[in-house]
Amino acid sequence: MYEIYLENSAEKDLRKLPAASFKTIIIKIKSLADNPHPSGSIKIKGSDKFWRIRIGNYRVIYEINDSSKFIKIYKIRHRKDVYR
Repeated sequence: MYEIYLENSAEKDLRKLPAASFKTIIIKIKSLADNPHPSGSIKIKGSDKFWRIRIGNYRVIYEINDSSKFIKIYKIRHRKDVYR
């Protein structure tokens, strides 16, 4: 079981989400604690440590630390804005 940490930027991103998307994204983020590599998770090209999951039109960018069993979430944004 992994612990999940939200960076300040991810918390701000969560506050800006519509209510329906918020609930769905929270459920998916909590499921990362059991399985940090769910189906559809992709390692971001050009990065050694960042992964992303797709939740509708939103993307969650996160880092997995297997040795200390934690996941750090950096961004939760719309797909058009997340990679900027």
